[in-house]
Amino acid sequence: MTGRVLYLMICGAGPAGHAGVAVGLAQDAGWSVHCVATPAAVEHFLDLDELCRLTGNPVRTGYRGPGQPALPPADAVIVAPATYNTINKWAAGIADTYVLTQLAELTGLGVPITVLPFVNTALANNAVFHRSVEALRSSGVEVLLGEGGFRPHPPRQGNRVMAGYPWHVAVDAVGRT
Repeated sequence: MTGRVLYLMICGAGPAGHAGVAVGLAQDAGWSVHCVATPAAVEHFLDLDELCRLTGNPVRTGYRGPGQPALPPADAVIVAPATYNTINKWAAGIADTYVLTQLAELTGLGVPITVLPFVNTALANNAVFHRSVEALRSSGVEVLLGEGGFRPHPPRQGNRVMAGYPWHVAVDAVGRT
């Protein structure tokens, strides 16, 4: 597939198992999608073969090995489902996974980044999470949290809201870039 290049950074939360929805929406909008996944997403949620089939590209799960091609430069990035852990580490400058290293670099390069969180109300109410969201926003990252984006759910209720995870909101947001 040709067109603008979108990195879909997939974190380890329930909606990750439905990342194919985002891939389809993005492709319908003309994006060439490259998935990059955290270790938790790979271990617990993703079907890498299916994502590869959908995108036509291998899912990147770590640093490039010998003979492995580099990812094409990204025109935009979606981080979804963005976890509490990823949002806080990224905002704090911690780059201890391939995804976090890429996000730190892409933020510094000014590539348009849209974040669609998946957190419960207890995690979303933590002061550190509020600071992290504001830090990312002040760095030019669009965080789709609250009205018009993702609305946190009560603890231990994530399974009840996964079907309504608003992938389309993130894809629409990068379409404006």
